[in-house]
Amino acid sequence: MAESEPSRALFADLYELTMAQAYWQHGHNAPATFSLAFRNLPPDRGYAVFAGLEDALDHLEALRFTGADVDYLRSLGLFDPAFIEWLPSLRFTGDVRAMGEGDLVFAEEPVVEVTAPVIEAQLVETAVMNAIGLQTMLATKAARVMHAAQGRAVVEFAARRTQGEEAADRLARTTYLVGFGGTSNVLAAARYGIPPVGTMAHSFISSFPTEAEAFDAYAGSFPDTSTLLVDTYDTVEGVRRAAETGKRLRESGHALRAIRLDSGDLLALSIASRRILDEAGLTDVQVFASGGLDEFDIEALLAAGARIDGFGIGTKLGVSADAPWMDWAYKLAEYDGTPVLKLSEGKASLAGRKQVYRRSDSEGLYTGDTLALEDEQLAEGDGSPLLTDVMLGGRRTGPAPTLPELRERFAAGFARLPERYKTLRSPELYPVHHTWALEETQWRATQETLARQQHA
Repeated sequence: MAESEPSRALFADLYELTMAQAYWQHGHNAPATFSLAFRNLPPDRGYAVFAGLEDALDHLEALRFTGADVDYLRSLGLFDPAFIEWLPSLRFTGDVRAMGEGDLVFAEEPVVEVTAPVIEAQLVETAVMNAIGLQTMLATKAARVMHAAQGRAVVEFAARRTQGEEAADRLARTTYLVGFGGTSNVLAAARYGIPPVGTMAHSFISSFPTEAEAFDAYAGSFPDTSTLLVDTYDTVEGVRRAAETGKRLRESGHALRAIRLDSGDLLALSIASRRILDEAGLTDVQVFASGGLDEFDIEALLAAGARIDGFGIGTKLGVSADAPWMDWAYKLAEYDGTPVLKLSEGKASLAGRKQVYRRSDSEGLYTGDTLALEDEQLAEGDGSPLLTDVMLGGRRTGPAPTLPELRERFAAGFARLPERYKTLRSPELYPVHHTWALEETQWRATQETLARQQHA
C-alpha cells in the first residue's frame, strides 16, 4: 500500500479512536481482556461454525498507523496533536486465546479473548468482530447446505451476488472449509488453493444459431470436463441434445461430465433428465442443479426423490439470506486484574476470563459444554478445553493451519454433533452450563459494580 493511502489501522469505529485518546490522556492503559461471543443463535440455527480467526490475527500483527493515517486524523480537527503523533508508535503487543477455525460454537461461548493494554484491545474491536462475524455467519450457512446435500457434491457460485469482492473471497474460503468441492471465484481459488469450478452461461448457448451447435462447440473445447446447461429454451429437449453430444464424445473416446438444470420444476426435470441420460447409455453423466437454491430447497428436493447428483449454490448462500447477521458482542471482561461486566437489561455480559469445555459420551458424540473461568481446573471427564493461546506478545504462537487441515477439523467435529442439533428447522438447544465459580464471579462483580456506582 502506498504511504499516501490510509491503512487498515483506520478500519475502526470512530469511538474506538476517541476512547483511545481519552485512555491515553488519563494514563488509563492497564491490561484488559475483551471476550467475543454472540448472545443468541439466529432462527433455526442449532450451532455456528467458527471462522475468520486468521484474518483477525493478520490484522493484529499488521496494526500500524501510517503517515497517511496521521494526516487524515489531524485533518478532522478532533484529536489532541500529541495523541496523533503518538499513534505511529503503537503496535499490538497483547495475547489472544481462541477456538480453532472450524470448531462448533454456541451462544455465550467466547470464541476469542483478547488481552492487551486497553488502548490496543479497544482499537481492534471492529476489525476482529468484522472478520469473525462475517465468516462465521457464512460458514454456518454453508455447513447447513452441506448437511442437507447428504454427501452429494456441492460447489459455490455466489461471487456475483455477495456484498463486495472481499465477501466473495471469504465466502469461497469458508465454504471450502466446511466441505464444498470448489468455487467459481477464480481469484479465491488461486488465493486459497481451492479447486475452481464452472459450467457455462445461457449467453453462450444463445450466441450460437442452435443449442446443439453450442453444446458441440463447448464439448469440443473441453471434451472431458464439460457440464452442459440445458434450460435455455426447452429443458427436456435440451437434455436430449446434450445426450446426443455426450454420445458423440463417447464415440471419440471422451466423456460428458454433467448436465445442469438451472430453472423450472427441478424435481420433475431431474427425474426426466436421469431417464433420458440412462436410455442414451450415459449412466455416468451427472445431473447438476442450481438456480437460487439453499439448504431448505435441497432438503425438500431430496426428500421428494429428486435425481440430482450435485448442487451449485449462489445467492442465498452468499448473503446468508435467512439469517444475514449474528448478534456478536466484544465486551470488556477484566480490567487491571478485576472482573468487570455490563449490566444493561437484555445485554448483560459475563465477567472474567473464561474457558469452554466440551464433553463427549462413550461413542465420542458431544453431550454439552461447560463455560468456566479461565483458571478453573475441572474434574477429569468434564470435557476438553477449546480456547488455546494463538498469539502471545503480539505474535502468533505457531504457523497458521492450512485450509485442508481446517476442513478436516470441521468434518471431525461436525460428525460428533448429534443430529437433533443439526436439523434445519427448530433444532434442539445444545446445553451450555456455567460452573459455580463462574456464577459466583458474576454475582460478586455485579454487587461490587452496583456498590461503586451507588457511592460514586
